[in-house]
Amino acid sequence: MFLQIDIPTPAPLPADSIRQVTQQILQQAQADPQTFWQGVLDSALRFGGKVIIALIIYVVGAWFIRYVKKILVRIFERRHTERTLATFITSFVSIMLTVLLILATIGTLGVDTTSFAALLTAGGMAIGMALSGTVQNFAGGIMLLTFRPFKAGDFIKAGGEAGTVMEVTIVSTKVLTPDNRVVILPNGSLFSGNIENVSAQPLRRIDWTISVEYGVDAQKCIDAMLEILHSDQRILTSADQRPVVHDRSGVIVDSKTPIPDPFVALASLNENDISFVAKAWVHTDDYWSTFYDLNKRFYTELPPQGFGFAYPHMDVNIVNHPQGDTSPKES
Repeated sequence: MFLQIDIPTPAPLPADSIRQVTQQILQQAQADPQTFWQGVLDSALRFGGKVIIALIIYVVGAWFIRYVKKILVRIFERRHTERTLATFITSFVSIMLTVLLILATIGTLGVDTTSFAALLTAGGMAIGMALSGTVQNFAGGIMLLTFRPFKAGDFIKAGGEAGTVMEVTIVSTKVLTPDNRVVILPNGSLFSGNIENVSAQPLRRIDWTISVEYGVDAQKCIDAMLEILHSDQRILTSADQRPVVHDRSGVIVDSKTPIPDPFVALASLNENDISFVAKAWVHTDDYWSTFYDLNKRFYTELPPQGFGFAYPHMDVNIVNHPQGDTSPKES
């Protein structure tokens, strides 16, 4: 209380309890005015000292919180941390420190903060239980923004969807599919599942499987397919320089390994055809255009050279028996 005076504690039940307390204070002041006003002065001085200390704690604490926020911003900028993650961590630290500062300030005034701490704990548990799914997505977002398996602009396959990443937030990831659909994937299931980042590397290998009919010259067919591959300028060879790639720490990786030359081989002997496999490396941005263009060239250029495409078929031999002759014939 503001006044710490030795007076009887009023009963809380009567409706006119405030009036009774007031009367008792007046009686105490009239009975011993010197003791009464001395008690008022002592209480005011003690409470005023607590207020001054509380103000000092609040001012110093507020300055310290701003200083911590500036330090965090500098660290995140130096490490090129994802902006969403940096903003979240800075805000979270600021809120937690502010709550602690408020509790410390109130405690300095003599208020029991145990009930406040219990209330905050109970409220946090209730919110966590009510938002369990959101908390899972929240944790997944922190992991995605920390480890960065993909970034905005990458083409990924995850959660049964494939598309270009538009935005990564703390709880979800927005993906634009090739047919112009916007899909929002929850970060919880996204991080716990498989993520295929198609755009992570500057080079990709294209695989073709070409089936032709039996009877063709295998080596000539291989040479013809290699000639088609080498004639396309988008196909890379060992003479080309592999792009320089930097990892997250700035170290150059995967720059001295030579690029494999285009490769064609007889892959399998099937029931109705034989299959050749062709492999070639291209820049990631040229993957689909090269794949479709060479599909068309294989289809249009191989048959004129005598390499016909096979298709499922069945040979049926019909034998005419003389009328009335049902006996089996040897063939």
